[in-house]
Amino acid sequence: MPIPFDYETLRFVWWVLLGVLLIGLAVMDGFDMGAAFLNPFIGKTDEERRAVINTVGPVWEGNQVWLITGGGAIFAAFPLVYAAAFSGFYIAMLLVLMTLILRPVSFEFRNKFPKEKRFILDWTLFLSGLVPPLVFGVAFGNLFLGVPFYLDEMQAVHYVAGEGFAGWLGGFFGLLNPFGLLCGFVSVFMLAGHGAVYLAGKTEGVLRGRAVKAATGFWLLWAALFAAGGVWVGQIDGYQIAGTLAHDGPSNPALKHAVRAAGAWRANFNALPLLYLVPLAGFLGAAAAAFALKAGRFKTAFAASGTAVASTIITAGAALFPFLMPSSHLPGQSLTVWDATSSHATLWYMTLAAAIFVPVILAYTGWVYRVLRGTVTPEKISQPRSDFY
Repeated sequence: MPIPFDYETLRFVWWVLLGVLLIGLAVMDGFDMGAAFLNPFIGKTDEERRAVINTVGPVWEGNQVWLITGGGAIFAAFPLVYAAAFSGFYIAMLLVLMTLILRPVSFEFRNKFPKEKRFILDWTLFLSGLVPPLVFGVAFGNLFLGVPFYLDEMQAVHYVAGEGFAGWLGGFFGLLNPFGLLCGFVSVFMLAGHGAVYLAGKTEGVLRGRAVKAATGFWLLWAALFAAGGVWVGQIDGYQIAGTLAHDGPSNPALKHAVRAAGAWRANFNALPLLYLVPLAGFLGAAAAAFALKAGRFKTAFAASGTAVASTIITAGAALFPFLMPSSHLPGQSLTVWDATSSHATLWYMTLAAAIFVPVILAYTGWVYRVLRGTVTPEKISQPRSDFY
């Protein structure tokens, strides 16, 4: 059967779909992480903390679909990126996995502890909301700096000792540079603010008041660091393609020539100034969320907060394009949208699968949230029912 779309189009489509999956993860699973992060601070009593936990308890497992689907999409559509990221960032990914496991453990076992010892599970839940967004943000920030890897003649990925990535542990500590940490805290504050907006809409009374204050504070912190990151990234030597790169050529990163250049990460924005509206939409979304919360319009606030989250990710992706994972060791072997994908046929069959299953995911997600609409209060949690955490 002939494929109706050319290789270049499908490569771009899967770059867009990967962005959609990352945004879905940040918006949907992000408020879970934000709520877990905020739980010990917004909830002052055991009943209040149970109320916070039960706002996300019925939906967090479904939201994990975005993480699983995103990982699967990278593996299938961009296998070289999967190989390079999951080998160089091995310890970081393992740390994310271990802390994500803490979330269901905290949910399921908290009520089995005596009340005076439940704080232990509250803080493990806190870690499950802190570490993943921090690590994801740090890893994303390091993409702008470049990662010291190269490909051999079999396209196997190797990391270079002596450039901050000596071994697995060296790879982890090599990520913890100032710019990477800044991006990590941008991610943490963003999802904490997003989670607080969600909690404001799902709770009442004193819990809602604390959530509104937390949302305003964290979105202000996000705005300050996001702006600082935008200024900083303009001072970083970015990466750009030198010469021409066939958009429908073979998936072999070694066939191109790329160089580092001052201001390269702003090249796409300067070439298409309308892109500056994307980060602006992020700032406006955060401000709109704060005003909507004060007006008691919680659905509007959540939509505005989600817009800020999406704009943050789109801004980063637009700056990097067409690079997916730049190589600081051999810039010419950087992985891009045009030379690090699966085959033409693979991308086409994946597109057919995505056209069927992504709408299904969106439909059942919407149905679940409609069924589970309403607020959760300490009074409801105090009822003798077995279906509350």
